[in-house]
Amino acid sequence: MPSPRKPTPKPLPVTNRSDADRRVRQADRIARVLRVLQLIQRPGRWDAELIASELECSIRTVYRDLAVLELAGVPWAFDKETSTYKVRPDFQFPVLHLTDDELLGQATATAAMKATGLDVTLGAKPTTEKLISGADNRTESLLREAQQFTEILDLKLVDHSRHASDIRTVQWALLHKKQLTGQYESPYEGKSLKLTLHPYRLCLIKSAWYLIGKARDADQPRTYRIVRFKSLRMTDQSAVVPQHFDLREYLGNAWGVYRGADTHAVELVFSKDAAGIVTETIWHPTQTSCRNKDGTVTMSFTVDGLDEIVRWIVGWAGRVRVVAPDELRAKVVDQHRKAIALNG
Repeated sequence: MPSPRKPTPKPLPVTNRSDADRRVRQADRIARVLRVLQLIQRPGRWDAELIASELECSIRTVYRDLAVLELAGVPWAFDKETSTYKVRPDFQFPVLHLTDDELLGQATATAAMKATGLDVTLGAKPTTEKLISGADNRTESLLREAQQFTEILDLKLVDHSRHASDIRTVQWALLHKKQLTGQYESPYEGKSLKLTLHPYRLCLIKSAWYLIGKARDADQPRTYRIVRFKSLRMTDQSAVVPQHFDLREYLGNAWGVYRGADTHAVELVFSKDAAGIVTETIWHPTQTSCRNKDGTVTMSFTVDGLDEIVRWIVGWAGRVRVVAPDELRAKVVDQHRKAIALNG
């Protein structure tokens, strides 16, 4: 094998090529140099011959491209023991130019991922710290101060602190398209279930993280709350995930997580003192609001299933009237009666 060397690139001879042709050749060369960089950063034994074979060029061209990388400040080295080229492991490439709004977005994401319920992975903090380590004083100040002044409090999310590893397990299974197996305790089944799942999606809905997946012996996918898994691990078996699975379509018009079998047109009238508060929030994608002359507000929704919206309406007790459907009104009244019986 030729010994490694770092020749100085020779200037190209003057030709009568057009400007367009020169730009194309220059772009091709830049692309090839970047490809060399990509190869010597990857695992593997990349010597000059292998690089030349991969790029379909001469070994002499490889040497010229390595020289260009060195002139650009990329600290590659030739390992005599393995006869391969590698970029120095501790080398960090310059930080990409980011606008103030992009930096602020990164800092906000870092602050958000500290909130209880969202702090289930390392989050955005390591990325922000790497940006700070290679940043100028102004960028460093912006990132640090934005984190200091932005805080996320009291989201009232389910406590996932003991299930962070389960969430990461689901993420890796989704990325590697592998099946999951574990023990699941559902309050509706009355017993612990041994499940083997094809994972479809991981999603945060309302206040908790959920796994959408199809059990190996089931016909349709189901929704599983992460905190109800007592054990969960990724298997070596490949998962089958529908190519065009759409989470929004799967959830339909569910008020929260669980989609009912029947669709209902819901109409509610909120009292004058609640009108301003209730309309500040988008509670459901189908929500419409209409201000009435007496100061009340009429809100309408189209929902699949009534159980979840009943609990929400009960939270507005004394300030909301159910106009339709009758079935929903009866469910709300029943919940109030139970509450009075329990607290009367």
